[in-house]
Amino acid sequence: MPAHVGEAAESTPFLIISSDTHAGLRADQYRDFLESRYHPHLDRHVELLKATARVREKMHDQEFVSEWHAENDEGLRGGWDAARRDRELDRDGVTGEVIFPDADGESGTTAVPFGAGIGMSGADYDPELALAGARAHNRWLADLCRQSPARRRGVIVAPIVGNVEGAVAEIRRAHADGLRGGIMIPSLWGHGNRPYHDGEYDKVWAVCEELGLPVQTHAGAAPSADLGRHLGLYATEVFWWSARPMWFFIWSGVFERFPRLRFGVQECGLWWVANLLWQMDVAFDRRHGTKKLAGFGEHMKRRPSEYFDTNCFVGGSTALRKELADRHQIGVGNILWGNDFPHPEGTWPYTREWLTHMFADVPVDETRVILGEAAVEIFGFDREELMPIARRIGPRPSDIGQGEASQRTTAHRIPEPRGRHWLDEPDVPQISRSA
Repeated sequence: MPAHVGEAAESTPFLIISSDTHAGLRADQYRDFLESRYHPHLDRHVELLKATARVREKMHDQEFVSEWHAENDEGLRGGWDAARRDRELDRDGVTGEVIFPDADGESGTTAVPFGAGIGMSGADYDPELALAGARAHNRWLADLCRQSPARRRGVIVAPIVGNVEGAVAEIRRAHADGLRGGIMIPSLWGHGNRPYHDGEYDKVWAVCEELGLPVQTHAGAAPSADLGRHLGLYATEVFWWSARPMWFFIWSGVFERFPRLRFGVQECGLWWVANLLWQMDVAFDRRHGTKKLAGFGEHMKRRPSEYFDTNCFVGGSTALRKELADRHQIGVGNILWGNDFPHPEGTWPYTREWLTHMFADVPVDETRVILGEAAVEIFGFDREELMPIARRIGPRPSDIGQGEASQRTTAHRIPEPRGRHWLDEPDVPQISRSA
């Protein structure tokens, strides 16, 4: 994206938008935003959270958690305090944000009631209660977004599994209430429920296309009954469950029926994306591994990677520096950045240092796209409203080590990225069967 008129690209501050931040209340504090008929259910839910607290504690390194809270106690208030939140965004150099639920990344106590938070799974919640909890959170979040509205895009929590009609009504209501950050759907629909290639969900996709709301999943949910206490299994698989709906959308023709619909996968890293696009394109082209199959891509008119370019994006808020080497295969404009505020696995409160580590040897124009310009387009931020804030707080290229004088040595640079080589290079030898 070009720098503003009258400003040199190298001296213009970055317009940084975190596509993945979190905000929310303790479960019991949603009472004022929840219909009174659900208050007894909320009381039981809160008691259940207390009863399972020790189980959750065993999943975390308590020494690390204690130190994290001791070091960041005041900043963590930004999970629900709008004024403190703006101060933390400023300190991180972040101009705008897309806000998901669940401010607490450890104990699970600041979570949307009734299982409608980032761990939302259609296998685990009661559809009526989950929708009630979602409404309560969406009402509260709309209030938060009305403070510093230019900087915030709140994500509508939408438990669509089991109650499509109710979810569509809530999407419309929450959008009218000012939430513009897209919707978050369950990553898992669960056994016995209809998967996302089913036409039952077309009403959801239609309203999101109409209102310009990206559909998103966020890392968190997993089939916990299968994984047990083996956290290595969770760490290995968690991205897969959140990414899985994306290829359901692509292969089942959702983007043919709803060509302006956008779908994003948040906080799942970037390492898997290029190989997935390669694998799907090769399958679609019916190369060696799929030549024997009939009806491939019957719901599609283009390669999977083409739908990915026009309809999909990935939020790499936990991506590591090495993953940026794949950015040209993924597509620079398809990658969003996030600081994951206020979760400890993100870059907050050391985002400026992280940006130097991640982007010092990435071209400035590509860095601008990943750090903010792609999110401006996808979530409809007003660049003219945000640029005065960016000029006040945003780091410049030289501040994160960019520019000829501050480039890393060759030994430490990210490998030169390649484009989508599989589109013009054969994967198997060319063998004539006529001999």
